[in-house]
Amino acid sequence: MFFSPHRASERCHAMRWGAAACLLWAAAVIAPNALASGKDDHDRARQAVQAGQVLPLPAVLERLQREVPGQVLEVELEQERDRWIYEIKLLTPAGQLTKVKLDARTAEVLRVKSRDDQRTGREHR
Repeated sequence: MFFSPHRASERCHAMRWGAAACLLWAAAVIAPNALASGKDDHDRARQAVQAGQVLPLPAVLERLQREVPGQVLEVELEQERDRWIYEIKLLTPAGQLTKVKLDARTAEVLRVKSRDDQRTGREHR
């Protein structure tokens, strides 16, 4: 049997296109559900702020800057058990990636964990 590098290349190319098509199909099926979930989360967060269960983000960030200064990179609002928690990732002036958990109702800092702390297992508060 004669081996043709050209045919092997064609088969590899066809497999890549097939894999790409599968990925596109999966993204089309999954994305609407992910977007719907994100919208629900946004609505729940807005309702919690309006009901007074959660402080508005600007008030929380103002308090955070006094206690743990840095550039905010990411903010998440989560409900853990019966309590709302802001989880904020920031970059400190010293260049350290830090994760801060705050009580969303009071803006009390509950936990500060830097990337170095994660490696050593240490945690503040």
